[in-house]
Amino acid sequence: MGMLRRLDLPVTVIISLWVLTMVATPIVHWAAGEVALSPMVSAGVLAQAAAVGMIFWQGAGTRSALRNVLLILPLAWLVEFAGSTTGIPFGRYSYTEALQPQLGGVPLLIPFAWLMLLPPSWAVASRVVKSRTLLPSLPVRLARAGVAALAFTAWDLFLDPQMVAWGFWRWEKPGAYFGVPLVNFLGWVLASFLISCFFLPDRLPINMLLLVYAITWSLQSIGLAFFWGLPGPAVCGFLGMGGMLLWAFLRRNKWTRLF
Repeated sequence: MGMLRRLDLPVTVIISLWVLTMVATPIVHWAAGEVALSPMVSAGVLAQAAAVGMIFWQGAGTRSALRNVLLILPLAWLVEFAGSTTGIPFGRYSYTEALQPQLGGVPLLIPFAWLMLLPPSWAVASRVVKSRTLLPSLPVRLARAGVAALAFTAWDLFLDPQMVAWGFWRWEKPGAYFGVPLVNFLGWVLASFLISCFFLPDRLPINMLLLVYAITWSLQSIGLAFFWGLPGPAVCGFLGMGGMLLWAFLRRNKWTRLF
């Protein structure tokens, strides 16, 4: 308990810095122009990833935190490297030079973007899927991995149109979802499902990770709708991530029995 009390302040500080960075990004972009966008986005991603890592450390211990950081980062890079070089599983896309540094054509920032929201998606799944699942023969781990994949992919309803609009990556053939191919979302579901099947831990600091998920949802909804000129993705992401949050909330309060 003593360690938890000591870590409360650092977690609060890091989350506050992350939120302030996100709020400041459109302001700095407006004041300084395009040159400020990549540094501000990088700062926001790293701050959120640091907050998630600190929350893991606080709630699950050093070993679990290190395990998940050291697994998610290389696996996320590998998935993105495969996707950007072969088109599998997301479809044909490539990163521009906007985000640096890069390894194998993949910005090193991208795996940290996976780290900053995959564990919060695991928290959504852990709250939704408890001891029972929709099908009696479906193991709890597989059910949780499936819900986590949906929660993680719901974020991409915001993310992909935004990053394309900012020129961070481009699609070989623009698709039906605000220029994003629909196969991209199937790729997100598949990749995050497989990672979650093997590495979703049984012990999670659920409440704090859900807070990160909820803050991401609110900031993205407001940002895309009012500052970045992307009202369509803002509405879709609001409904997608918001639906996952509502599902988790209802399960927590036992107002419904979806599983």
